[in-house]
Amino acid sequence: MFDVLRTIVRCFIRRLVFGPATEGDLLALRHQIIALQRQLDRPLKLSTWDRLFFAANYKVNPRSLLSMFIVKPDTVVRWHRAGFRLFWGIKCHRGVGRPKVPLAYRQLIKEMSLSNPLWGAPRIHGELLKLGINVSQSTVAKYMVRRRGPPSQTWRTFLRNHADGIAAIDLFVVPTLGFKLLYGLVILEHGRRRIVHVNVTYHPTAEWISRQIVDAFPWDEAPNFLMRDRDASYGAVYRERVAAMGIRDRPVAPRSPWQNGYVERVIGSIRSDLLDHVVILNERHLRKLLRKYVDYYNGYRTHLGLAKDTPLGRIVQAVGRIIAIPQLGGLHHAYVRM
Repeated sequence: MFDVLRTIVRCFIRRLVFGPATEGDLLALRHQIIALQRQLDRPLKLSTWDRLFFAANYKVNPRSLLSMFIVKPDTVVRWHRAGFRLFWGIKCHRGVGRPKVPLAYRQLIKEMSLSNPLWGAPRIHGELLKLGINVSQSTVAKYMVRRRGPPSQTWRTFLRNHADGIAAIDLFVVPTLGFKLLYGLVILEHGRRRIVHVNVTYHPTAEWISRQIVDAFPWDEAPNFLMRDRDASYGAVYRERVAAMGIRDRPVAPRSPWQNGYVERVIGSIRSDLLDHVVILNERHLRKLLRKYVDYYNGYRTHLGLAKDTPLGRIVQAVGRIIAIPQLGGLHHAYVRM
């Protein structure tokens, strides 16, 4: 109550000094009294509506600052400026400014940056312009995928660029009827995914593997690189024989089978297409089945990586009667026109 009386006394003093009060002064005084009555026994706390009222009253009648007691005049001015910025901020953003980038364009920029790790924003921006997509280079940089470290190609890209000069070798285990372990060896040519050589043994030594390399590649057909894992079977004899043939030995990183993924995938196909459906009797039995599978794999089995073609290539037959030729005892069939 004392604060209210003190405010009224100040009002009379200002009236004597500055003259009769205007309608705006009276409105300001009345609202201050109302606010003070709400806060008699509590610290003064103005509501949002109080602030809006004082700011609006100041806009209509700037002289009302002379009648302000419960807040400083500078505070009212600050409220008014904040309201000014808010008003024009809302008004200026109603359908004005740079249009949003369509979702399809954002996805295309992301896809381009992922598929082309060596491209920067200028290169992608140039491609988009040639496609009739008019966005700024800064927009391209904004929606590109952020990478850690310098750009680098993937293993898939590296192997594809060197496929014609790369072969891969790997061993796999096959249990027999008598619970013994046979070791199968596969040599694959990367270029056309062609199985070059298969063989079987109970004891895969470095000398035995070296002989398989010689059988698989005549001297004028040896690949530039031969990829393998770090199995202990590839000993010094193997490395010397490969070097003598002019082949560069390329072991993959430890515990990284995906780096030799092509031949690993072929071994998976051998298991799912053949070995998972038969019981191997002995070494001779497995060797015979694998050689039949190589004929089927290279000549008739289509591959996604070859655009649904075969490693040896199959012509499209559009005329003639379709017949089925059993393969691998009827596990699979080859279809041709006669």
